[in-house]
Amino acid sequence: MAVKIRLRRMGARNRPFFRVVVADSRSPNSGRVIESIGYYDPMRAMGDCVMKLDRLEYWQGNGAIATGNVKALIKRAIPYEKTLKPALAAPEETPEAPAEETPEAPAEE
Repeated sequence: MAVKIRLRRMGARNRPFFRVVVADSRSPNSGRVIESIGYYDPMRAMGDCVMKLDRLEYWQGNGAIATGNVKALIKRAIPYEKTLKPALAAPEETPEAPAEETPEAPAEE
């Protein structure tokens, strides 16, 4: 069974909305899906794209092939996620103040 990661069109007329889905390549675009792993809303200002990157990696590791449009969305989603995760994962640490040095006594000669 050939598995593809592709877009599934949803939304009303003139208001497109897409889900990023994992489906059998032989099923129609609006047909049965294996798993929904994200969405893409082109009507938003910057084209809102959200994906579950862990599930994306899982399916690509198991041989699923992304279509051309999904590859472009992956490139758009990954840098955004990687820049967000470190900021959310660990709060900024305050640098420690240097230890106070005691002035050395002049050497007696």
